[in-house]
Amino acid sequence: MAVSVSKKALGIGLTDAAALLFIFAVPALSHLSALPFYLMDPMRVAVLGALLVSRNWKNGLALAVALPLFSFAVSGHPVFPKCLLIAAELSVNVLLFVWLSRAFCRFSAGRGASALDRASSVPSSGRAAVGVAAFVSILLSKVLYYGLKALVLSAGLMQTELVSTALMVQLAVALLISLGFALWWKK
Repeated sequence: MAVSVSKKALGIGLTDAAALLFIFAVPALSHLSALPFYLMDPMRVAVLGALLVSRNWKNGLALAVALPLFSFAVSGHPVFPKCLLIAAELSVNVLLFVWLSRAFCRFSAGRGASALDRASSVPSSGRAAVGVAAFVSILLSKVLYYGLKALVLSAGLMQTELVSTALMVQLAVALLISLGFALWWKK
């Protein structure tokens, strides 16, 4: 009995496999090259990169939860409470991106639902609006992350500093990701 797989499903599967492989390889790449790839927010890059490629927000949301859990399962890092924080942050990032990009594209296009790709519920036009939506969604999800992390730290569930990656590095990564969305987002 032959199994038929659509091109879209195959593309999403390959994108997910690439994201998992990327997260699996980051520690080795950092060690071998002496470059701190872990500072470049690799899970966000993988999740939003997969969203950029697949244009499927449900898949992006699944990866947002799966990648931190996968990383914890294969390497024990991040520690489990931080793993949950990252999963929450990335999930909110995906949901905010979808909502903001729809709203910004509607506003910038001066029209309603016709600016949307109905199949994926992610806008197909308004590249600059999509770039701004990516940037704002990253910033808002980081605010949530640091708020939740402060609560976890004050409860004594983790022993670490509140901000471990310099805020300027995080801002630069957010800008680069947003620029990537603005440049590569197409119909």
